[in-house]
Amino acid sequence: MITKRIIFLTLACLLTPKLQFSQPPTVATKERMVIVVSLDGFPAYYLADPKLAAPTLRRLIAEGSWAKQMTPINATWTWPNHTTMVTGLKPPSHGLLYNGSLIRTDNPLSVKVDPDPPRTKMVHAPTVYDIAQKSGLTTAQVDWVAINDAPTITWAFPEMTSVADPLVKEMIAERVIQASDVEGNAGIVWRDDIWTKAGEYLIRKHYPNLLLFHLLTGDSAQHTYGPKTLAAYDAVAFLDSCVRRLVDAVKEAGMYDRMTFLIVSDHGFRVVHKQILVKDIVAAPHLDAGVQVVPEGGSAMIYVAKNRRQELLEQMRTAFAVTEGVERVVGDAEYAALGYPLPSQDSQMPALIALAKPDYGFGAGSGHDEPAVRAVAGTIGAHGYLNTDPEMQAIFIASGYGIKRGIELDHIANTSIAPTLAKLLGIELPQTLEPPLTQIFK
Repeated sequence: MITKRIIFLTLACLLTPKLQFSQPPTVATKERMVIVVSLDGFPAYYLADPKLAAPTLRRLIAEGSWAKQMTPINATWTWPNHTTMVTGLKPPSHGLLYNGSLIRTDNPLSVKVDPDPPRTKMVHAPTVYDIAQKSGLTTAQVDWVAINDAPTITWAFPEMTSVADPLVKEMIAERVIQASDVEGNAGIVWRDDIWTKAGEYLIRKHYPNLLLFHLLTGDSAQHTYGPKTLAAYDAVAFLDSCVRRLVDAVKEAGMYDRMTFLIVSDHGFRVVHKQILVKDIVAAPHLDAGVQVVPEGGSAMIYVAKNRRQELLEQMRTAFAVTEGVERVVGDAEYAALGYPLPSQDSQMPALIALAKPDYGFGAGSGHDEPAVRAVAGTIGAHGYLNTDPEMQAIFIASGYGIKRGIELDHIANTSIAPTLAKLLGIELPQTLEPPLTQIFK
């Protein structure tokens, strides 16, 4: 049923007229709209496939500028990279290492990733939306991350929403959605559809100067079935139809000649045929009480009890290094070069990080002295590999007001997104690692 719906939406997109972005005389920032669409887990290599069913993305590229590859930061996970794209900084400055904040306790050792802290406690640097709102612009977010209860977001439709949220109440009152649409645990395609309805509503009703918009179907499909599969390509077709709906909403709002789209992703994807189960590595020498490991695809973050640090550090380095599928194990000496803080600078940092070889990915396991490396049934996908991996490269497309047509960049870093956004919004971030992408501006 979902596949038929995706095919129908894709055909509808193919039959729609070519996008046309006219350029009026200079328009004040408060009269413009900048929309950042993040398609979670969309690899750069997909856009090199001429058969990819993404007519809307193709048209945005044709009408604007794009990069063949955009390099994420380490770790190549969702929340750290989204936070980099709105701050222009890396984890040592913005504070996001996981999809949430890591909470650590000792005696006994325990680590847990908590996605619930408010933005003011989770993100340690000024964001584009903070500066925009303080500069008198309106801001909105739909399913963005590390943004819980952000005081500088004017309208919010969060991932974990409820009927009590102001924007949700407003949309229910306007009969755009029903209460049942935000209750329960619906499938990710359904949720992306509801989030797209929220994006359409915000554009038509509230005209935000900055809209941060995030969809998850691609990430979910590739984790479950792997990249370059029928499920993954169907997901791309569906996501393309969601982007088209936002473009249509802008046109219906009379804003298409004053609107700029930035289409981005946070990381790419690798196929995984074998899993390295970290609990079973730790269980073999019976070190469960003194070691905790957080696995995420291509990386495993290894924590050891402080009162046994040196002893356990060497044991874990050896245990992981000799395990099939482990590329190498890195520690403090390599953290700065990889863009990580030191454990002495950030308590969220592990003692060691194990990195997986291609075709392997870290998983949890059972911890019952079972084989630590096992073949997966079928194909699955993962990210979390080093950001230098060609298959971890993300996408970047810019189109609309103020953007040149026909500019093709070979490679950019995602630390350039925040300063580029700031330039489009006429604001200044206090500190960034890269300048804006001035070569794409008119």
